[in-house]
Amino acid sequence: MTFITDFFVICSGFNKRQLQSIANELEMKLKSQGVHMLGMEGYTEALWILIDFGDVIVHLFDKDKRHFYDLELLWGDAPKLQWTSNS
Repeated sequence: MTFITDFFVICSGFNKRQLQSIANELEMKLKSQGVHMLGMEGYTEALWILIDFGDVIVHLFDKDKRHFYDLELLWGDAPKLQWTSNS
């Protein structure tokens, strides 16, 4: 659907601290797997944190920003994959 990336991951958090913790944990876990972050935007404000891992772009939203930007509607024609945990 786009040449920018292969996957978008869209996630919500309840507050600034939780969103920043999710961003930190993602960076740390993926780095330990050899996947390095190319860039991050919005970390300080933590209303919408965008993390670029190249083939995957992660969007971490607070509730209001996720509703306002509604990326699920914007990318509504894209195939969706259900998230499953291996733990």
